[in-house]
Amino acid sequence: MRLVSQVIISSDIDDTVIQLEGLQQNERFVKIIKEDTFLVEDAKLAIEKAYMASEETTVIILAAKTFSPVVQNKLLKVIEEPPPKKEFILITPSKATILDTIRSRLPITVLSQDKEEEKLDLDLGQLSLATVYDFVQTHKRTDAKAMKILVERISKEAIHSQAYNLDEKTLTLCSNTFIALDIGSPPQFVLNTLLLKLLARKKR
Repeated sequence: MRLVSQVIISSDIDDTVIQLEGLQQNERFVKIIKEDTFLVEDAKLAIEKAYMASEETTVIILAAKTFSPVVQNKLLKVIEEPPPKKEFILITPSKATILDTIRSRLPITVLSQDKEEEKLDLDLGQLSLATVYDFVQTHKRTDAKAMKILVERISKEAIHSQAYNLDEKTLTLCSNTFIALDIGSPPQFVLNTLLLKLLARKKR
């Protein structure tokens, strides 16, 4: 791990920040760390910090469970053309919610995939109305925290399966499911919506 612009995928954000701090030498650190969702206001603050002049290299660490597409697009220009001596490090648990426009500009470093490596008890290659119904019923008592992990795994496997016509709108949907769970939407409803949207994007 180095103090250069990148996206770090980590299930333990606090530990990752500590590891980065251990690499600090003459660099100046700016940290904007959110417990759940990175807001547009946070993105504006990060951009302001980026344009503050400094003699030393400034490493701007942005960390949250979720970066919405709106926030990522807000950060895109400053990431694409950063001011002199500025490095941006984004830390988040889910690679699936990072837009292609960000991925094409920042390297991805994966520190932990423990949760993602578990086998998903759903064959996304054979998704149908019947399997969606059965799977949603199986998880009708799953809480919001566990549902976030489940949604992340579904999103990742859908991308890797190549069985779906996925685009930026679909990635936006994945991000929106995290936000919906954060604001208290019923986990079963969120799961059902995601799976039905994926079913509609399945390659025929």
